[in-house]
Amino acid sequence: MGGKPEHPGVRFYSNPGHSAGFVIVTRVTTVTNVTKHEPDRGVMKRTATVISRGVNAGLSRLRPNRQQPRRGRISVRRATMGVTGFAAALTLAVTLASPISPAMAVDYPSWPDVLAAKSNTNAAAAQVTEIQNLIAGLQTEVERTQAEAEARGVELQTAQEKFDDASRRAGDLQAQADTSKTEADAATTQAGQLAAQLYRTGGTDLSVNLFIDGQKSGEGADELLSKLGSMSKLVERSTDVYDQAQTANNTAQALGDQAAVAQAEREALRIEAEAAMVAAQEAADAAAGALADSEAQSVILEQQLQFMQDAQATTTAGYEAGVAERARIAAEAEKARLAAIAAEAARAAASRPAPSSGGSTGSPGAGLSGGQVGGQGWGVPAGGRITDGYGARAVLCGSGGCSGGFHYGTDIGTGCSAPIYAAASGTVEYAGRKGTYGNFVQISHGNGIMTGYAHIRDGGIFVSVGQQVSVGQNIASSGTTGASTGCHLHFEVFSGGNRINAVPFMSDRGAPLG
Repeated sequence: MGGKPEHPGVRFYSNPGHSAGFVIVTRVTTVTNVTKHEPDRGVMKRTATVISRGVNAGLSRLRPNRQQPRRGRISVRRATMGVTGFAAALTLAVTLASPISPAMAVDYPSWPDVLAAKSNTNAAAAQVTEIQNLIAGLQTEVERTQAEAEARGVELQTAQEKFDDASRRAGDLQAQADTSKTEADAATTQAGQLAAQLYRTGGTDLSVNLFIDGQKSGEGADELLSKLGSMSKLVERSTDVYDQAQTANNTAQALGDQAAVAQAEREALRIEAEAAMVAAQEAADAAAGALADSEAQSVILEQQLQFMQDAQATTTAGYEAGVAERARIAAEAEKARLAAIAAEAARAAASRPAPSSGGSTGSPGAGLSGGQVGGQGWGVPAGGRITDGYGARAVLCGSGGCSGGFHYGTDIGTGCSAPIYAAASGTVEYAGRKGTYGNFVQISHGNGIMTGYAHIRDGGIFVSVGQQVSVGQNIASSGTTGASTGCHLHFEVFSGGNRINAVPFMSDRGAPLG
């Protein structure tokens, strides 16, 4: 594996005629003396699930969409955010899930990695909001088109009713026309028969002919009058038949014209009904297509959002694991260092000659100077004798203000610009100006124990807040800032938030003051 290592991440490739894929590049750090750990199968299984979900979500965004309405289309260019968005998280997931070999250790995510994962999640959330708004618009479009389809259905029903009415009307008019035509034909036949009879008489006056015929036949007056009456009725009937025939013909013609108009109206209504039906079907199809597209986009949205959330959680968990691991390593190193110091102190004590019979054995840790560490891991914060102890005293005023009536610390006469040492290992909680303390440093040692160092000279603070310090480390330089009348170290011990007498506390830990 020669050459420069690749940066961690996901390499996306796509060749013509081949499926797309990902090349996963993880970052490892070569170390020595690393204990081999068996992989956590549960973590690997969960990580594989996250990777599978993320890859499926990313690849699904790259598949071509079927034809869809213009308003519902999501471009592939926008979809690439889904691929690039989960690259870093995918790298982390694979790295954390891999077993650790003796020559390699996991490179835990840093705080910037956590911020980047959060940024990716926020970007995904913004895209989620955008797509959700799009889905809401599509749902509105679905409702609109469905309402339009229903309206078209109502119009179709109305047109169908008009069509049926026109058909029934046309049928009725046609039946009336047929009846009038029959009556006209009958009247015409009767008129023709009468005309034929008149023609046979030669066109003369029928009453004269009847009189002559009656004389020839010797008919009486009654019979002649009867024939004349019949003849008068026949003429009257002839006139009525003709008028009826003419009226029937006119009626038949008018009804026929009305039937033709009704037929044309029926055809127009039929065309209108068919157009309404087509429009309703198109609206229904458009609504169904928009709904299907919105549902598909919703599935993709949920997959991507879930993956981004999982990726952020994985990155954060990895960062926290790294913090815990570094703290564990630091604690073990500090424990080893203190053990070495204690061993060295024991060795030095064993090498010292035994005291004479008339001398004093002294207390454990007696004789330590400033910065030296006793057998219990605590050290003397400064060299010099005790100039003022813990307890009630008169109020003292200096250039930085006046002290209270109770002295909560132990003053050690160091002189000016003398080194001040951390009394034990811990974390710097405060480093700066603080009222009558002047320049002040406070260190937390865990379990509610803290130590304070006051009246440090200007420019004499050598540590910062959050810094890890070791017992015996030079953290400051003595001075006379605040409520002070001369260069010295004002040393305090806090237990559970209360300031206690530092002299017995330090003596019990093998680092007596003064």
